[in-house]
Amino acid sequence: MPCVAVACSGGRDSVALLHAVATAAQEVPGLSVVALHVHHGLSPRADTWLSHVERLCGDWSAQGLPVRCLSRRVEVPQAPGLSVEAEARRVRRVALADLAREAGAELILLAHHRRDQAETLLLQALRGGGLAGLAAMPRQQERGGVQWVRPWLDHPREAIEAYVAHHRLDHVEDDSNGDPRFARNRLRLQVWPALLAAFPDAEVGLAHAAAHLADALEPLADWQDRAVATLGPQLDVVEWASWSDSARRESLRHWYRTVSGAALSASWVNRLAREVPAVLARSGVGHWPEVGLGLHRARLSWRQPAAFDAPMGADASLMRVDAPGDWVLPEWGGLLRVTPCEAGGVEPGRLLSLRVTPRCGGERFQAGPARPPRSLKKQYQAAAIPHWARNAPLFFDAQALVFVPGLGLDARCLAPVGATQWALSWHPVCDAEPLEARLTLKSQVRSRAE
Repeated sequence: MPCVAVACSGGRDSVALLHAVATAAQEVPGLSVVALHVHHGLSPRADTWLSHVERLCGDWSAQGLPVRCLSRRVEVPQAPGLSVEAEARRVRRVALADLAREAGAELILLAHHRRDQAETLLLQALRGGGLAGLAAMPRQQERGGVQWVRPWLDHPREAIEAYVAHHRLDHVEDDSNGDPRFARNRLRLQVWPALLAAFPDAEVGLAHAAAHLADALEPLADWQDRAVATLGPQLDVVEWASWSDSARRESLRHWYRTVSGAALSASWVNRLAREVPAVLARSGVGHWPEVGLGLHRARLSWRQPAAFDAPMGADASLMRVDAPGDWVLPEWGGLLRVTPCEAGGVEPGRLLSLRVTPRCGGERFQAGPARPPRSLKKQYQAAAIPHWARNAPLFFDAQALVFVPGLGLDARCLAPVGATQWALSWHPVCDAEPLEARLTLKSQVRSRAE
C-alpha cells in the first residue's frame, strides 16, 4: 500500500500540513498517511506534544481519514561547544528517515513555509554561509533513499494560519520559541518586526533570492565534479595553481569534501588557496596536519589527520593476528586489515606473534624478490612517500620486519606459491571512539597479547 509520511511536531504548521495531506489522501484509493513524531526530550512538555499528535491521528482516523502516527524518542547531545539547535536537527533527521523506512514511505513532507525560508537565508548570511547555505532549504532533496519535500515553501505563514482557523485545528505551542538563546528566535522576535516595518516585502524578496541561488547550485555542482575529475584524487597542484583565485577556492572546497567526507572551513579554504601555490613555487613540499593535507611532488593528498603523527611515547607492543578482519590499534589511530589472497601475501603463522613498534632507525626493507634490502628512508623516498606519512607502526615477527604501511610486505616474508596466505594493509582512522567500537568485532583486543 503506498504511503506518504508527514513530519509532525504538533505545532501549527505541521498539524496543518498533516491535515491537508490526510484529507487529500481520502480521494486516492489505497493511499495512507503516517505522521512521524520525534520526541527530543528537550522540553518538559515533550510528552504532551507526543500525546497530542497521537490523539489527533486517532480522532482523524475515527473520522475516516487514512492517517496514523509513528514516533521515536531520541537523545540530543548537549556537550560544550555543540549547538543544541544543530544537534536536534541532525538527530531528528536520522530518526525521521528511520521512521519513514519503517512505515514503508519513500516520501517525507515538511511544513516549512516562505517565512522559514527567508529567515534561513538571513541566518546563513549572518553566519557567513556559502552558496549552498544562502540557497536556504531545498524544495526537494533525496537523502538515504528517501525524498524530502517542502510543498509549502512558497506559501506565506498567513495562509497556513487561515487554514488552521478555517478547519479549527488544535495544535500546541512550543514554549522554547520565546527563548532568546536560540538564533532563530532572536531573529524572529527582535529583528524580523523591524525588518518588515522598514521593508514590507522583505519575506518575498529574500525567498526569491534563495530560489535564485538554488538555481545556481546544480550547474555549480556539475562544474565541481568535472574539476575534481580533472585534478584527480591526489590534486594536481600545477594545474590547479594556474586557475583563478575563485576557481581554486571552489574546487578545493569540493575536492576536500570528496576525498575526506568532511567540510573544509572558509578560513582553511582561503589559507590553502594562497599557501599551496606558494609552497609549490618555493620548495614543493609542505603539510597541514590539522586538516590532513600534504604536498609532495606537485600532488596534494589527504590522509586522516591521525596518520601524520606517531603517538607520543609509543612503545613496542605485541599482537596476535589469528584470523582475517580489521585489527584495531587505537593508540596508533588506525587498523591493520587482513584479507585472504592468492599471491603476494604472508603465511598466517608469521602473524601469530607480531611486534608493533615505531620507527627507530636502522630498519631495512626489501621491496621485491629481486631487489636488495635498503634502508627505510631510501625505500620511502623511492616510493614517493612524504616524511609526514612515515609515522605509522612497523610490524615485525620473531625473525624480521614483515610489513611497513605504505610500502607493503617485505619480500623476504612473502609466502610460497600455492601456500595459504593473507594480504595486509594499514588504514588510518581519525576518530578514536569508532575505533574502540570496532574492537567488538572478531579483531577485538582480547586477541592481542601484551
